[in-house]
Amino acid sequence: MGKKTAPETINRRIKQVREALDMTQAAFSRVISLSGGYLAGVEVEKRRVNDRLVKLICSFFTVNEQWLRTGSGDMFVPAGDEMFLKLAGLFKELSLKYRRYILKEIELLLEIQDNEEK
Repeated sequence: MGKKTAPETINRRIKQVREALDMTQAAFSRVISLSGGYLAGVEVEKRRVNDRLVKLICSFFTVNEQWLRTGSGDMFVPAGDEMFLKLAGLFKELSLKYRRYILKEIELLLEIQDNEEK
């Protein structure tokens, strides 16, 4: 006899999103301002998923809300550059000091890129 698999739940789909983004629970929870313990509880189905959490995940990670709630459709909404969205989420985790540093480095890289194109 084959092994029965448990029906997929919204909690399991949240874990699938995190794994698809190759993020740790700590990083994923920081991006959406959620405690790591709460996220861990969600992933093991000890915590309930509310509408606020769904909206946060969908907006920060461009997750298809229909897929997250029901499992139908694609995991991600085809909108924009996924790498940019992930970068923006991680950037929000940095302190102001490090955000300024990153912005200066980006400006320097843009100058280098402009000089290479000439």
